[in-house]
Amino acid sequence: MRFVVIGGDAAGMSAASKAKRNRPDLDVAVFEASSDVSYSACGMPYNIAQPERTMDDLVVRQAEVFRSKQGIDLRLGHTATSVDRDRKLVLGTTSDGRNFEEPYDKLLIATGARPIRPDIPGLDLPGVHVLKSLQHGRNIKHDLASRNVRDALIIGMGYIGLEMAEAFVARGVHVHAIDLLPRLLLWLPQEMSDIVAKELADHGVETSFGLKLQTLEYSSGRLKAILDQGDADADLVLIAIGVVPNSELAASASLDLGPKNAVAVDKTMKTSHPDIYAAGDCADAFHIVTGKRVWIPLALRANRAGWAVADNITGNETFLDGVAGTAVFKVMGLEVGRTGLSLQEALDEGFQPVDVVIKSRSKAHAHPGNQTIHVNLVADKPTGRLLGGSMVGREGVAHRIDALTVALHARMTVDQFFQCDFAYAPPFSPVWGPLLTAANQLQKSL
Repeated sequence: MRFVVIGGDAAGMSAASKAKRNRPDLDVAVFEASSDVSYSACGMPYNIAQPERTMDDLVVRQAEVFRSKQGIDLRLGHTATSVDRDRKLVLGTTSDGRNFEEPYDKLLIATGARPIRPDIPGLDLPGVHVLKSLQHGRNIKHDLASRNVRDALIIGMGYIGLEMAEAFVARGVHVHAIDLLPRLLLWLPQEMSDIVAKELADHGVETSFGLKLQTLEYSSGRLKAILDQGDADADLVLIAIGVVPNSELAASASLDLGPKNAVAVDKTMKTSHPDIYAAGDCADAFHIVTGKRVWIPLALRANRAGWAVADNITGNETFLDGVAGTAVFKVMGLEVGRTGLSLQEALDEGFQPVDVVIKSRSKAHAHPGNQTIHVNLVADKPTGRLLGGSMVGREGVAHRIDALTVALHARMTVDQFFQCDFAYAPPFSPVWGPLLTAANQLQKSL
């Protein structure tokens, strides 16, 4: 059997590697459009913050290792342009202009996502960047090293925008971040969002909300962003307004698409064609709280989905339950985490949600170094079922949020969650830890 993979990052290389482990005799070929495979994209903001590091530090495994040690036919600079389902062929072009046709028995589309680039003038000017690929990271580091970058303008304040604000500040660059939204991180309760906003301000990051970028131009040797209200000058501009799935190849092959035009897959990662799978940031998933299709591109899902594809094409049937949208990120000295549905998202999904926000501590009250943690929990009033939550604090958030994720997977009620036997010792938690305190308060609203 010939297994062909289009896309050589998390999902694609996870699938190719596990398929060869499962069946060493399998004929596996991977086509990657760029010159990079198997790298930690999530580590790019932290790498950019450190001028002494190279972006290649983030490469998990070199291309030659996949070829020589695993026997994977990995071809860089190969862009797939179409899929002929009837003849079971992948067609494409190479970076040096040659055309290619490759047959497959089973095909995985793992084409990932790409940054949203608004249709405005000036995005091609020097000093204007996006951040998704390793080459994007190299471009930003090159600008920081070769140009006198004093001011950076970030368009968008999602995960990447906030992480890059920290990276620029670490490089001694003043940051002005703008967003079309009315406030920071709408899925957080207002008081928790305000904590993150204050942390940015305390580190010199200027933020502006309700603004839309109209155009970019050069003025007096600097970039000028023309906004719908006023303008802003900078030496470097980062567009960080989100990503969209690279699903055009799948669409051209007449495969079904799901939310946000991501490739629709079942719980085995199979598309609407029985011999074609999709995984990673180009594919959708089922939300464990709502049961509905969603598109939430995150790293763990991409790697897990790649493994599932490998198992399913080699005869070990594997089903993936779905995702909770669990995420954690760092904003200066804060940890911010979320999982499941926010209060507004729960309302939008037809639940009758109630929520609570509590303030607790990361350690026992008398233990040195204890820090404040804010916790938000959301539940469905008629059933008492937990629907989601978020946390903000200087320590103890990143791993506590996982406990709530497990509760969502188990479809636990608030009462059941409150009975969980969490670990306690003064250096790590109060006796009544932050999540238990929040659950206890939420019980009063049910």
